Amino acid sequence: MRQASAVPKPRNSVLEPLSFKRHRFAPEIIRPAIWLYFRFSLSLRDVEELLAERGVEASYETIRRWAKKFGPAIARRLKALRPKPSPRWHLDEMVCRVGGKHVYLWRAVDDEGEVLDILAQRRRDADAARKFLVRLLRGQPIEPERITTDGLRS
Repeated sequence: MRQASAVPKPRNSVLEPLSFKRHRFAPEIIRPAIWLYFRFSLSLRDVEELLAERGVEASYETIRRWAKKFGPAIARRLKALRPKPSPRWHLDEMVCRVGGKHVYLWRAVDDEGEVLDILAQRRRDADAARKFLVRLLRGQPIEPERITTDGLRS
């Protein structure tokens, strides 16, 4: 008799609970530490001091490891819970200097002012604009009704 092979179900990492097994600290300590680090752009040592004020002694290296391990999963969850953008988008570009070299910064914003995507690259041509638009459309839950540009050639 032939057994049916078990086909694994696809894992939805957004809804799957995070596992804090084999960690010394409780999830109630790890989650706020990661949130402080990413939400307020604090340094690891600042987060260490804030935890120490609350009686938790965790080194900045421990917080760095938490951010590296749990940060992407928490970011995916927050992105999934974010409300959908409005259907009217504005695309603009600007030139800035990074490391002494000119870089073109492409940005997409909805009509409520929410930044949808940002891309920095050295090229400013139709291929660069197309790459940015494809990336933008792939990462959004809705299609735009109207896209307004700043009227530049690219």
